[in-house]
Amino acid sequence: MSQQLDPNDFVITRKRKKYKFAKFANAENCHEFDEWEKRPVDVVELGAGTGLFAVELAARYPGQTFVALDVKADRLQKGAYEALGRGIDNVLFVRARADQVTELFESHSLQQVWLTFSDPFPRSRSAGRRMTHPNFLARYRDVLRPDGSLCIKHDDPDFFAWTLEQLVADSWHVDELAFDLHDSDLSDDYKIMTSYEQRWLDEGRVTSMVRARP
Repeated sequence: MSQQLDPNDFVITRKRKKYKFAKFANAENCHEFDEWEKRPVDVVELGAGTGLFAVELAARYPGQTFVALDVKADRLQKGAYEALGRGIDNVLFVRARADQVTELFESHSLQQVWLTFSDPFPRSRSAGRRMTHPNFLARYRDVLRPDGSLCIKHDDPDFFAWTLEQLVADSWHVDELAFDLHDSDLSDDYKIMTSYEQRWLDEGRVTSMVRARP
């Protein structure tokens, strides 16, 4: 019997990426920055990648509204279709930059902002692009409720130590901290794996996590 071939095996990478962008555009739970209408939201994951972390949180808390935000629609569409396939309707996907968060959400409206393995930008001259730079922390402070929290997961110890320094210098209150999240007694919600986290753990990396209030 001849082997059945998948037509996708012959689609060049660029066309496959365009196909993923088209999937994002056609999904009812996906939104572009310029078409987003402000609405009540509880939790936002910034730099969400595939958004599967937000999908799992939304599945656990159907009474809350979640948003997965990333600049790359070809990644976000994966979480969007996962949510649609599972009938999870309390999570939305927005293609936008993290620095646009104050334009997307009302001031002091969010209960939680998540940063999951954001780009560490290790060169000193790129520090301003790190999503825990004081310029970004000011934006999170603006959109979080008075009792809201910023939750950060990362596998780069240097970036994580730098992040803790920024939080302390900017007068954030650290409520929970673990330098090895998966060997801690912190909430199982924090231990939901992102798309890349399992692979990194298999490589021997350790996930650190902090929850802080402005």
